[in-house]
Formats: sequence, C-alpha cells, structure tokens
Amino acid sequence: MSLRRIRKLLAVSDVESPYIWDYFDPDVFGGVDMILSCGDLSGEYLDYLVTMIPAPLFFVPGNHDKRFLESPPDGCTSLDGRALTYRGVRLAGLGGCKSGRQSAYEYSEKGMSRRVDVLSRQIRRQGRLDIFLSHVSARGWGDSEDTYHRGFQCFTGFLDEFKPRYHFFGHTHMAYGRHAIPKAYGSTRLVNACGYRLIEYG
Repeated sequence: MSLRRIRKLLAVSDVESPYIWDYFDPDVFGGVDMILSCGDLSGEYLDYLVTMIPAPLFFVPGNHDKRFLESPPDGCTSLDGRALTYRGVRLAGLGGCKSGRQSAYEYSEKGMSRRVDVLSRQIRRQGRLDIFLSHVSARGWGDSEDTYHRGFQCFTGFLDEFKPRYHFFGHTHMAYGRHAIPKAYGSTRLVNACGYRLIEYG
C-alpha cells in the first residue's frame, strides 16, 4: 500500500505567531502533512508545533539558533547541510545567514559556497530536488539591502542547477505588500515563511 502523498505544508520562520501559540485552531491546521521551519524560532515553539500537529517537522537553524548546538528541538529533524526524502518529496536545507563574523550559523559568501558544493553532491546522488529550505534567500530574490540581511549569491547557481519546486526562507521580516519579494525564480516558487504560511502542495 502506497503512502498518502503530501498535500499541505506549514512553513514557519522568525516570528512566533500568537495565533498559533495562544489561539491554535485545529480546523485551520488540520491536514498538514509536513512542517518546515526556516529558523530563528525557539525549540519550545517547534516542540509545540509537533505536539499540536501530527506531522514531521524539518528545520534549518537561523543565525539566532546557536542554542540548538547544545539542545536541538525534540521530535524535529534538522535539514542543515542534508538532503533526504520523505513520502517521495525530496528536501534539502542550509541554515545560517550572511555575515563577516566567524560564528556558528553565520557564513561568508565563500563559506556558504563550500556548503552548497557539499550539499549539491548529495542531491546529485538522489536525482532531483523538490524543496529547498534555508534561513536566507538567494541574493536579490527576497533579501534586503542592509549588510546583515543580504542573501547568498551562491544560492542562485544552486537554484539554476536543481530547479526545486519551492524555496522556503525567512530572515527578512517584511510583508509582501511592503517589500517586493519576487514570487518565483524561474520555475521555483519563492516563499518567505516569516510568521507562518500554509501552502497547498501541488
């Protein structure tokens, strides 16, 4: 008997929504097959999500998630630097942000380029990519102009090669209406998950 295919995703990032924390509505989040976290959320919040929603949670760390090095969130699966398949959906992730500092989950362009190369070798072995999860966007495709919120240029080459169906990210705390985030990069749908987003996966 085949597994039921993925139909609905919950993507979260950066802002712990009071609507979820304080006013959780099981009817709204019913049918979620997979939860994706793009970083900078507390372990307690992620634990709460997997307790309230019967679906696996895959995450990448944000630049404020250094505590995960000692105490990762329970019941959640890190995608940082990994590629894996769940119910036929092929996922890969890279956490952290762009920074000139030498610190956990903060990378130079060159440092992230090395991580992209390692992850790319894994993806080539699995054959394709459906979802790319990161904390920041590709440069010029959902980032900001200030130094700390610029995306990685190496992500554009990654998207060019693998053409995932979705690229989920966060880090830039601006609504679509006030900050013109492109909705697609080629055939890849771009989703800023700041707060939360419910996606019909199709």
